[in-house]
Amino acid sequence: MKTLKKITGSTLPSILILVSTAFLLISLSTGSSEEKSNQISADSYMIRSTRIPEKLSFADESVPLADWNVLERLDKELSVNAYWQSNTLLMLKRTGRYFPQIEKVLKEEGVPDDFKYLALAESGLTNTVSSSGAKGIWQFMDGTADSYGLKVSTEIDERYDLVKSTRAACKYLKKAKSDLGTWTLAAAAYNRGLSGIKRDVSSQKVSNYYDLYLNTETSRYVFRILALKLISEHPHEYGFEINTKDFYKPVQVYEVKIDTTIFDLAEFALKNKTTYRDIKLLNPWIRDDHLTIRSGDSVIISLPEILSSSSQD
Repeated sequence: MKTLKKITGSTLPSILILVSTAFLLISLSTGSSEEKSNQISADSYMIRSTRIPEKLSFADESVPLADWNVLERLDKELSVNAYWQSNTLLMLKRTGRYFPQIEKVLKEEGVPDDFKYLALAESGLTNTVSSSGAKGIWQFMDGTADSYGLKVSTEIDERYDLVKSTRAACKYLKKAKSDLGTWTLAAAAYNRGLSGIKRDVSSQKVSNYYDLYLNTETSRYVFRILALKLISEHPHEYGFEINTKDFYKPVQVYEVKIDTTIFDLAEFALKNKTTYRDIKLLNPWIRDDHLTIRSGDSVIISLPEILSSSSQD
């Protein structure tokens, strides 16, 4: 008992000091580690000002970047789209599937390749429906679709047919270019309407999109197209780590000509060794579960290619 009393009386304070010091060192070490981890995390994700090139064009028409207002409007759209990461990343992936078809039609129709970015800006390359009722990748309204040769009914809506709607968009853009004089104004007209842009040009006595004072949506419209063009062509420069394998691939299909009514699309799918789902996904212009074909008419339906066992190996 005397020994225990001696240890308790003289040694215990020293032990407590040693234990406290150890806890302090561990705490400092842990804090340093956490701070280091946070520093690494901060360094790996930085909010940086988007890069604006010294020169830029749309459809071979120069963008006047020396104009402070033009520069800041482009900067805004680049910042919005570069930092809307999930949405822009998915759009970039879809370009692998849809751009090849769009590029082919644009070339055949004599419309500049840059207009594929207009489709990207319009819909993100999805068959979306806007609040105003515009539909498909090229976002045609009912009346405009009819004016440019697209069939719209309860069973068929060709606004959802990528090739046909792209050709219709080309017709609109070529007319707008002929009436307005530049491809950039034609692009603005796709949003504002041809008559609306004509009125703006006439009342403001200018002939350049970048000199026009426009409503907010149309004022941003061409700049969003330009921003998506820059990000699509230089994704790594705007923070997107995307490789060739990441892009969605075109679906391999074959086409069949149908000249008789399909009363049950699901049954038709089974007979062709596919599914109702695939028929609807590959032919979004079919808007019902059946398809009436009038005498003398026909349609082309895309079906998924069936891989042989050898090709799957």
